[in-house]
Amino acid sequence: MTAHPTAVTTSPVTTSPVATSPATTPLPPTPGTAPMPEAHPPTLAPHYLLVGNDEKVTWDDGRIRFLAPGRDSLSIFDAAANPAAPVLVATLPLPNSLFGPPVNLAVTPDQRLALIADSMAWPERADSKGWQPTPGRDLYVVDLAATPPAIVQTLQVGLQPSGLSINRAGTMALVANKAGHSISVLSIRDGRVAVCAEVDLGTPVVAVSFSADGRRAYAVKTDTHRLAVLRIDDTGPTPRVTHDSSEDLTTGLVPFNLVVSPDGALALVVDMGSPTASDGHADSISVVDLLSNPPRVIDRVMVEDGPEGIAISLDGRHAAVAIVQGSNNPSSDWFHHPHGQIVLLRIDGRRVTRAGAIGVGALPEGIAFSPDSRYLYVGNFLDATMQVLAVEDNGLTDTGTCISLPGHPASMRAQSY
Repeated sequence: MTAHPTAVTTSPVTTSPVATSPATTPLPPTPGTAPMPEAHPPTLAPHYLLVGNDEKVTWDDGRIRFLAPGRDSLSIFDAAANPAAPVLVATLPLPNSLFGPPVNLAVTPDQRLALIADSMAWPERADSKGWQPTPGRDLYVVDLAATPPAIVQTLQVGLQPSGLSINRAGTMALVANKAGHSISVLSIRDGRVAVCAEVDLGTPVVAVSFSADGRRAYAVKTDTHRLAVLRIDDTGPTPRVTHDSSEDLTTGLVPFNLVVSPDGALALVVDMGSPTASDGHADSISVVDLLSNPPRVIDRVMVEDGPEGIAISLDGRHAAVAIVQGSNNPSSDWFHHPHGQIVLLRIDGRRVTRAGAIGVGALPEGIAFSPDSRYLYVGNFLDATMQVLAVEDNGLTDTGTCISLPGHPASMRAQSY
């Protein structure tokens, strides 16, 4: 989501000792339209789907409420064997956050590790009258090859780690730190992750994504309505990332998320339009031509009010955008809707057009495509469900599969770029 506390000071980046793995007993499901599929070992090469459940934030008819910590979790599904109904592999008690774009977690290309950033610390208020979220620094590394999957590292990165991305070689990751105004650079080697550097971008950054060849990355500067171009040199013992603000691109208003196409030709940037997400007005997706020199915005596709989540199919033919459309706002607001929406975009070369839209549950956040690109998974935060949609050339249809989750899905990611 979009309302973020900010910090005025930062501290040096440090690495903490390996964390003890918590118990992996699945948490009881939240009532919903269907139970979670019974967990069983995958029989094919896995294709993991991560869902971060945040139980510290809720809404009461548009009024946000902060609850006690300790009940967050990470649900790990495998979508390889049956993309139409992913199978639950494990649920780990793990703190994570709704604050920021719903891309604060990622899977390495070899499906071995998962990285999960926890954007916010959660101390009790000094007056003991509730809880006050403040920017945090924790990033967790989960060994997906372990039986069951387990947390193997806890790292300290920049302040308020938000969106993150892993390169296609699986050798490095970047983390956008909103309150830290920076990008954390991480190396990945032999199943271990290390913090290498922190690059100052001078303004809040909330999401980041690599180019196809890994030589560049693109970071969303939400307050200045810009897309930063990062240059990457990974020829040395540790990767080196640099930024020249003169190369930044101008996006639409309040950019909040982005995705790069599998062929590396395009980036799609979510222009949220308002710091409060929904405000009743139409918003846009900026289309960036990454093959031009320099890269440039070539189009904007209009979408409905309050886009946040975005994903692109592995076959590169479609992208999907999650639209909040006031579903977490007070019912008295003129722009309130009881449900969210998913907009499907068709990609043909460098041309991006609308291919349809469909209603989903309340406050859709994270979305992800199946490995065969035929299904789309949607995390409905207020409903605590994962909805499965079928992807067709002429739009999306509801398969009727709606999986109850053990918490409220704040983020979601499968293989992504």
